[in-house]
Amino acid sequence: MVSSPHEAQHRIFQENPTLFTSAFRALGVPFPEPVAVSLMDTDLTELRPVERHVDTLLRIDVVGGSCYLLAIEAQGRKDPEKRSSWAYYLAHLYAKFRYPPVLLVVCRDKATAEWAAEPIRIGLEKHPSLAVFPLVLGPHNVPPVTDAARAAEDIPMAVFSAITHGNDRDIAVILEALAVALRATDADAAAIFAEFTEAGLGDTPAREIWRNLMSTSLSHFRGIVAESFRNEGREEGREEGREEGREEGIAKERSLSVLRMLDRRGVAVSDAVRERIGSCRDLRTLDLWVDRAFTVKTTDELLDEG
Repeated sequence: MVSSPHEAQHRIFQENPTLFTSAFRALGVPFPEPVAVSLMDTDLTELRPVERHVDTLLRIDVVGGSCYLLAIEAQGRKDPEKRSSWAYYLAHLYAKFRYPPVLLVVCRDKATAEWAAEPIRIGLEKHPSLAVFPLVLGPHNVPPVTDAARAAEDIPMAVFSAITHGNDRDIAVILEALAVALRATDADAAAIFAEFTEAGLGDTPAREIWRNLMSTSLSHFRGIVAESFRNEGREEGREEGREEGREEGIAKERSLSVLRMLDRRGVAVSDAVRERIGSCRDLRTLDLWVDRAFTVKTTDELLDEG
């Protein structure tokens, strides 16, 4: 389960890799259309104990056999230490893979976005040895999607727009357009997009607006988010037996979400593993499996207890 705005901002690119083409069109940056997208290991560590991890790393294959690497960083505030890290990421990626690396920074406030977009020059002032020019997406250049028809044309971009504009005065209009668009979407897919939206809005008033929408006009959705919203709306202080029933329902929905995500990504699941996931009622384990389901290639990786 996506649990924070930071996760939602970059992991939505993992779940919907072609989102970056919509995002770059919004920037007016010409990028070749991808023919394949591969999720790569985000660990860029060379010498321990110094560890460096990029948030999301994608390999983008394009027509003609060439490819490039897209490193995506979610940045919630100004952090001077990040600038040297970003330069390291790109230099290391190029040295390791020999593919052109591209840095995309996603932000939820204009001040951080403007800071992140500043070129990074390393070396002498008039003769830098290394220069980095991050591509940045934030409320200053991601268009707000306020029309339901437009949102339905590109749901991932509409979700990303809602997350990015979470602090805007017009966020209610943006969220209502997204809610209408999701109503016409497959229930399973809509539940996943709704989860990204809820997590991406973080601890903001917009999150409560979204929860109200989810508990009313979108109450027919199945999935983790819809179930959790319905449960949160129930009055507290119910007897212990009912509380156990509530947790049982949440566990069942989360196990189904793990299986749906694995099926959507084409990960082979044996009958035995399907039974193990479906019968699990430990919420902590299920949360871990939900997170892993976005990236694992085998069920052995999913169930690894090491």
